Amino acid sequence: MTTNIAMENAPKKKKRKSLGSRLGTTFLYAILIVQTIIVLVPVIWIVGSSMNPGNSLYGSSLIPKNPTFAHYIELFTKTDFPIWYMNTLKIATLTMIFSVIFITMTAYVMSRFRFKGRKQGLMIMLILQMFPTILSMTALYVLLWQMNLLNNHWGLVLIYVGGGIPYNTWLVKGYFDGIPRSLDEAGRIDGASNLTIFRKIILPLAKPIITFVALTSFTGPWMDFLLPRLLIRSAENKTLAVGLYEWVTGQQNTKFTLFAAGAILVAIPIIILFAYLQKNIVEGLSSGASKG
Repeated sequence: MTTNIAMENAPKKKKRKSLGSRLGTTFLYAILIVQTIIVLVPVIWIVGSSMNPGNSLYGSSLIPKNPTFAHYIELFTKTDFPIWYMNTLKIATLTMIFSVIFITMTAYVMSRFRFKGRKQGLMIMLILQMFPTILSMTALYVLLWQMNLLNNHWGLVLIYVGGGIPYNTWLVKGYFDGIPRSLDEAGRIDGASNLTIFRKIILPLAKPIITFVALTSFTGPWMDFLLPRLLIRSAENKTLAVGLYEWVTGQQNTKFTLFAAGAILVAIPIIILFAYLQKNIVEGLSSGASKG
């Protein structure tokens, strides 16, 4: 009799679990839908604004009644947007190249070698990454002034590269720690130097984490506003963020729709890179974090 009662209650428990699972899934999808709407509506609005005639955003609509590409044409024919674009591309590309070189080499040394001061160096890097760049703005300004690098793109590159080393070194070191040391030993048996092992064995196996570091090192300077605003003065050296900001600030700067068109062109390269390198980004970030 007890067995029969248990058999009768079993389907009810399954139905309750099934109902709870469905409610949880529905709630989760509802949250995702709301988040998607929150993200997409501003994007659609800024795209529509960039195609609206005139300069005002207040009269813009999600779907323009008379869409036009005049603002995009004006960006490249009547403004300094191409100069700002090339300046930002130059800074971001140089930052990416030097960051990858210094970070991977530092992480390789910290991962594969044991020497006096290694633990202290890693701890210092861990502490340094806790402080935001904004706390050191005054010190950076004075330092670049003494080095005669104010209003110079190389000054920005120097700060971006140095600022990205602590966090990314820990991340890449975690990935390198997961690569078997037997590969290094096999290379040494074949007569390979440490540099050869690093270049021909470690780097090819670390492609996902290197891709992640390269992308984050590129997107940081590409979107940054504070440092260029502080350190760059001349019009010919301005970056995209500073130039676009000045279009919509002040009493006489009312180029809102032109600003919207510029913002779209700024976002497109980042979107393409993230979409194309998504697999390597996720793999590199998760592997580096779990193995560190």
